[in-house]
Amino acid sequence: MSLVGSGLVGGWRRGHAVVERLDVAVEPGRVLGIAGPSGCGKSTLVRMLALLHTPWRGTVAVDGTAVPRMRYRAPAALRRRVGVVFQQPRAAADPRLTLTEILTEPLRAAGERDRAVLDARAAELSDRVGLTAELRTRRPHEVSDGQLQRACLARALAAEPDYLLCDEMTAMLDASTTAALVSVIGAEVDRGLGVLTVSHDEPLLAAWADEVLRPW
Repeated sequence: MSLVGSGLVGGWRRGHAVVERLDVAVEPGRVLGIAGPSGCGKSTLVRMLALLHTPWRGTVAVDGTAVPRMRYRAPAALRRRVGVVFQQPRAAADPRLTLTEILTEPLRAAGERDRAVLDARAAELSDRVGLTAELRTRRPHEVSDGQLQRACLARALAAEPDYLLCDEMTAMLDASTTAALVSVIGAEVDRGLGVLTVSHDEPLLAAWADEVLRPW
């Protein structure tokens, strides 16, 4: 049982691969760190494992189920099993939505329309990541980067994924917010969540991850 990338090769421009023949396995209940400098391909790796970017070569499998490579048309059920938190919360959040609407996006995308269910789930998720009821009524331009990243983490956890991928999640955050979000994820890992976190922050990875790979 794991999220596995085997022999992954990929990039954004043909002829210039930033990920080359990389093998990685994210296991339940563990945190795997990937270290590397900015621009080395860490984000490309995350997007391939998140089923958002088609590898040029290699395969991604979720608990033994290989993802079809035909334009990466992964079944929705597979996509929901992998959550992602990106580096820049403002680029990852629709500015027209309230934080409640942002963090319940996966539930609404899956067809949930019951307002009571959505509100209850929003309250539960917000409590886990440290967002108040008043903050949930605001839009992205009305909150700090740290508060918005908390909402993005809640969104990534909303569908109860088996795996969480963190792409430089704390790069834009202060130390206290970083510690708070790492603590939230730690509690989820204790419940069996498998986590991949990529960063150029070696001290953070040393403190957080069970294992750190340095493929670049």
